[in-house]
Amino acid sequence: MTNDEILSEWLREYGDLITRTCCLYLGDRGLAEDATQETFLRAWRSMAQFEGRNNASPRSWLIRIAINTCRNIRRTSWFRRTDRSVTPEELPLPAVTEDRTLLLTVQSLPDKYRQVVILRYYHGMSLDETAQTLGLSRSTAFHRLQKALKSLRIQWEGGADND
Repeated sequence: MTNDEILSEWLREYGDLITRTCCLYLGDRGLAEDATQETFLRAWRSMAQFEGRNNASPRSWLIRIAINTCRNIRRTSWFRRTDRSVTPEELPLPAVTEDRTLLLTVQSLPDKYRQVVILRYYHGMSLDETAQTLGLSRSTAFHRLQKALKSLRIQWEGGADND
C-alpha cells in the first residue's frame, strides 16, 4: 500500500476522532478542522517515522500529532487573546454529553491534566496507551490522571454546594 492509500484509510478511520480531539483542546470547531488537516499533513510527511516504530498504533500516533498541533496553535499570541470557550452544543456529536457542567469542568483543567482525562475517558484508552500517546511513563500518566480526578472532584463538589 502506498503512503497516500494509507493516509486515505487513516482519514476515513480516524478523521472524526482527530477533529473531536482538536475541538476539545482548542474550543473552536473551525480551528479544530484546520488542526485536523495539519495533523494529517504532518502524518503524511512523517510516514517513514511511523513505519519504523514497532507495534505502534496509528490511532495513538495520530492523536499525539494532533495534540502537538493543538499546542502549537494555542501558543500563538492571537489564540491567547481570543475567547475560545466552547459549549457542548458546538462540539461534534459524540462529544456532547448530557452533563455540560462536567464537560466544561474538564475543559477548565490545565493542559497536562486535561490531556490524560480526554485520552483515558473520552477516547477510552488504557493507561498504558495514554502514557504512550503522550510520551510519558506509565507512572507519570497515572499521577497526572489522579491529580486531574482530584481537581475535578473538588471543582464538582464545590460547584454542587453553590447550587
